Amino acid sequence: MWVMRTLLGVAVLVALSARGGLAPGPRVPVLVELFTSEGCSSCPPADALLESLQREQPVEGAEIIPLGLHVDYFNHLGWKDSFSSSSYTARQQDYSRVFGPDSVYTPQIVVDGREPLAGNKDDVIRRAIASAAGRPHLPLHVTARATDGKVRLTIDLPAAPANTERILLVAAITEDGLTSIVKRGENNGRTLRHVAVARSVQRLDALTGASSVVERPLGIARGWGPNGLKAVVWLQGVNSRRVYGAAAASIVK
Repeated sequence: MWVMRTLLGVAVLVALSARGGLAPGPRVPVLVELFTSEGCSSCPPADALLESLQREQPVEGAEIIPLGLHVDYFNHLGWKDSFSSSSYTARQQDYSRVFGPDSVYTPQIVVDGREPLAGNKDDVIRRAIASAAGRPHLPLHVTARATDGKVRLTIDLPAAPANTERILLVAAITEDGLTSIVKRGENNGRTLRHVAVARSVQRLDALTGASSVVERPLGIARGWGPNGLKAVVWLQGVNSRRVYGAAAASIVK
């Protein structure tokens, strides 16, 4: 009788799985950074790819957390990208310390701080995201509330693993649904659309030997939002630049 019940239970599980009746496991957050520019003629397809990754979440087991970082080194070619920042250029150059001096280009996607890829190689990027989702990640959770011109983040932080490098907590405010009509430069005449545009990125803290809950304020500039704003936080190694964990949340009022 016990054998028959066991076999019946296995058969039910197989049938449910075949019909999609079993709930999928939790998705692993994977940070996908796109270094891009409105002054770069090969960047719009990468911008569109980032939008599709965010919208479709096509990689099984992965929660894709996109981050669009507009660099400023194309600004002298006839069109100044209004979303660009020298700090994002510096972030990409900092990655080159790990990836090599020839690794600064656009469009470029960096998956979980580990792998630089051409930003328009859809299949390669999806495989890299799937590989990242298969690695262990530290738990991280964030909520974000807008009040009095600021965003207040509440972040559940894990303890730093033993015998590892120093791990920093980094936070960004991103904005979806942004559009530019380019009037000069390589993309002259094109209307460009962006998601997950980094409005600010800053280091907040470093992990300690104990888990904790921290609250941190981030400024919001005029002209951001009010809709489409999100808070993105991640844990990044100082030396390796690898991402140990990530989380995102819509900013609510």
